[in-house]
Amino acid sequence: MATVSPVPAPTPAARAGGTRFVIGLASKVDYQVFSLANPNRVVVELPEISVRLPALEGKGPTGLVKSFRAGLAARGKTRVVIEVTQPVVVESSNINKDKDGQFRLSLAIVPADAGIAAPQKGMAQPSALGATATLQPPVPRLAENPRERAAKAFKPIIVLDPGHGGHDSGAEKFGTIEKDVVLAFGLVLREILEKTGRYRVLMTRSDDTFIPLDERTNYAERNKANLFIAIHADYSDNGSRARGATIYSLRDGVAKSLERSAKGSSAQKVLTKDEIDTVKSANGDVDMIKDILADLANRDLEMTRERSGMFAKTVIENMGESTPLREEPEQQAAFRVLKTAQFPSVLIELAYVTNREDASNLKSGGWREKVAQSIATAIDNYFSYDIARLPM
Repeated sequence: MATVSPVPAPTPAARAGGTRFVIGLASKVDYQVFSLANPNRVVVELPEISVRLPALEGKGPTGLVKSFRAGLAARGKTRVVIEVTQPVVVESSNINKDKDGQFRLSLAIVPADAGIAAPQKGMAQPSALGATATLQPPVPRLAENPRERAAKAFKPIIVLDPGHGGHDSGAEKFGTIEKDVVLAFGLVLREILEKTGRYRVLMTRSDDTFIPLDERTNYAERNKANLFIAIHADYSDNGSRARGATIYSLRDGVAKSLERSAKGSSAQKVLTKDEIDTVKSANGDVDMIKDILADLANRDLEMTRERSGMFAKTVIENMGESTPLREEPEQQAAFRVLKTAQFPSVLIELAYVTNREDASNLKSGGWREKVAQSIATAIDNYFSYDIARLPM
């Protein structure tokens, strides 16, 4: 049994507008915490446990916390969703055992724009948070140099891949043809993403054209994609009983095999012949430089696999608020369009053409707009929050 209660963060975190959120646990467990926007919230994923949520005191928020809820997110998994008043980050999270033998998961939630400064003389440390630094309001920023401005102006390249096309119609049922509905959805999603001005959006097809499977990922690799999203509609031999969206990432075993292959290739190609000659002319150690560059390339490949999983979770969290999901929406498979080690990639099965309600949704302009917006929000969260907080 877990009990959850928000309390104002102790001094000095309170001066940065922080709030401490505590979950009492019967035992120490593994957990994941991440923050999302639109709407602003913090999500805590725990093993399947019972959670008791007390009522918030008063009608207004407590610190940054507006409300919270908990429930079974999937088989074996409990999710606590904490609605907050503004964009936030979880500055720290840890599980400690108190003097009564009760385990407590403590989250230090602070505004996203809160700064971190060195402790000032005479200020108490926020020991209840396990923090070692004093949280302070942000200080004025120095003028950015041209390189920093260019980095911020960078637009991630997103490749949308509507499945099938041409002679390949994909799944069909109740007058719903997969190749048509996924293309219509992809065009809506492209428009929403382009309107933000934050991304460069490419499509493997924007009309009724057949594109071979391998050419789809080759296209994304040639264009140096930062994210690849394959869009499909599902079919079930069980008929109308199956419904909802599913998000696939590449099966772990296949991903690791692909990663090993790519690592072997990257180790051989980190320096060109001309670059090797340049290093030698400067009396440099070619083997040492090769090893360093190969290590960096290998780390990027491992991060690609982690980021695919992270993005899949972000999509599930956001899509689940706009359309039904399968009972276990996060799946792994060995789809050919996911077999790349160069960028994170997922395949989204929007809904089942074999379910009458799903089929109707797939042909609905309003449904497409709503679900496409939820995926766009997941993409925003991924690039602005999740990627920034991955260890490098």
